[in-house]
Amino acid sequence: MIQKVYSDLKTFKNLDFKPGLNILLADKSPGATDKQTRNRAGKTSLIEIIDFLMGADCSAGSILKSESLINSKFFIDLNIQNKNLIVERSGFESNKINVLIKETSNEERKSFSNKEWKNFLSNTWFKLNELSDIGVQKKYRPTFRSLFPYFVRREREGGFLSPTKNSEKQQLWDEQMAVTFFLGLDWSIIQQWQLIRDREKTLKELKKAVGAGLLGEVIGSVATLRTQLAIFEERVRKLKESTKNFKILPEYQEYEKEAAQVKRKLSELSGENVIDNQLIQNLENSISVETPPASDDLKSLYIEAGIILPESIFERFEEVEVFHKSIIENRKSYLTSEIVEAKERIRKRSGEIKKLSERKAEIMGILHSHGALEEYTNLQSELSGVEAETESIRQKFIAARQLEEEKTKLEGDRNRLYSQLQKNYQEEREIINRAVVLFEEISSRLYGQSGSFTIEESGNGPKFDFPIQGRGSKGIDNMQIFCFDMMVMILTKEKEIGPDFLIHDSHLFDGVDERQIAKALEIGSELSNKYKFQYIVTINSDDLPDETSEFEVKNYILPISLTDATEDGGLFGIRIKSYSDNQIETEVEEEIEQ
Repeated sequence: MIQKVYSDLKTFKNLDFKPGLNILLADKSPGATDKQTRNRAGKTSLIEIIDFLMGADCSAGSILKSESLINSKFFIDLNIQNKNLIVERSGFESNKINVLIKETSNEERKSFSNKEWKNFLSNTWFKLNELSDIGVQKKYRPTFRSLFPYFVRREREGGFLSPTKNSEKQQLWDEQMAVTFFLGLDWSIIQQWQLIRDREKTLKELKKAVGAGLLGEVIGSVATLRTQLAIFEERVRKLKESTKNFKILPEYQEYEKEAAQVKRKLSELSGENVIDNQLIQNLENSISVETPPASDDLKSLYIEAGIILPESIFERFEEVEVFHKSIIENRKSYLTSEIVEAKERIRKRSGEIKKLSERKAEIMGILHSHGALEEYTNLQSELSGVEAETESIRQKFIAARQLEEEKTKLEGDRNRLYSQLQKNYQEEREIINRAVVLFEEISSRLYGQSGSFTIEESGNGPKFDFPIQGRGSKGIDNMQIFCFDMMVMILTKEKEIGPDFLIHDSHLFDGVDERQIAKALEIGSELSNKYKFQYIVTINSDDLPDETSEFEVKNYILPISLTDATEDGGLFGIRIKSYSDNQIETEVEEEIEQ
């Protein structure tokens, strides 16, 4: 329990606390103006100081880093497990925590770094060192600073937005982990669930990267890529075989030129043979029509014409006939010799054609069985290109297969964890029932009607809900936080873990009517006495309920009250002007009041 919070700052209002309910009042002095709203009286600053002394980070925006307070030392005197501890810390040396540990007959002074101090508190209050063998790894485990804020909620961090969340930025796994730990259920399931979320996030980022072109073209389906890979691998095999069997011929280009020359020569010779064959045919036709006319025919022609020629003329015809025959014979002899020459030329050409054809066949055989160096280089270049494309497809295929396999595995792991969660909730039904009944009892006393705390297994871990009539209003939602915190306080006390104090500042009672505030304070007092814990409340004087019931609130009000009506009325006894976050806090609170 907290016995005292104090400081070496001379103007600081040292606060002494007792067991059970303690009410720190922020009073509005009679002479205060409407604008003096007690928002800077220091109610929230008390929460900040206690949290600071319990290992909270001290950033540049902290009030304890302000020019007015940075050199001041703050102390908390508290009992932890039958030991009296006086803890000292300052904004100037925020990483150094000095602790005086008093036992029955012994005193020990220790100096901790902030990390060491948090480890000390986590092991002392929550026994987290005993959980070293639980869970699959060190990540996503319960930590002191994830559990402690449920006992000292901070409005600036969003601590009053939801019963199961201690800050607005708290991640889902951390929320699930804390509630599961407080209830005494298997928190390692939560750890495994977050590891699955990490894998899903990686998978999502990979798909996003692929889709954005960071890994090349979009990965296709496994089936499509498998087909493409088979086709390209076969192309690579054939090209490799061709490259392996390729024979380079240094004189390849010379042979190509000779083959072209032989081809042209063969074409020329064939053309000349065609011409000579046509000539022979024409000559043979000429020989067949070269015959002189018969003399008898000539005589008949003249007789029919009625011309009588002397006999001497006919003798002359015979001489002419002989002459004609001689000419024709000479012509035939000439044409025959031309035919012979043409045939001889054809014969010679045919012989040359045969030789050239044989040479052409020989050259083409060489060219077909060998290749040029340039051709071999081109073949190798093509092989390299196809191999590179094949490898790209192979990598896409591997990635696509891994994506599908990981997706399938994640679905299986989620189903496995869901079953594991169901089994754990079934086995620990009494623990869950205890929490549910506690919440119902507290809310029923507070409202006259029972609210509910439900714990449901889902495909994304446990879901916590608080169904109640009127839910959604600020007052109802805040009182659900009150019921939840009281439930957690009782459960941890029964398990003998956690701090034995619970602190609520005035933000918890925003929107809550006076009767419910009175009832909440009465319930807090009764439960803190019954379960031996300390309940510290900061509240505005005009929110304090009237003495209309058997529960006398005035008996629990601390002798020191705060006000911002005067310069020295706040917790620090001075105005803290350079604290920007406090100014923001003031503006927010003023909006709430309006």
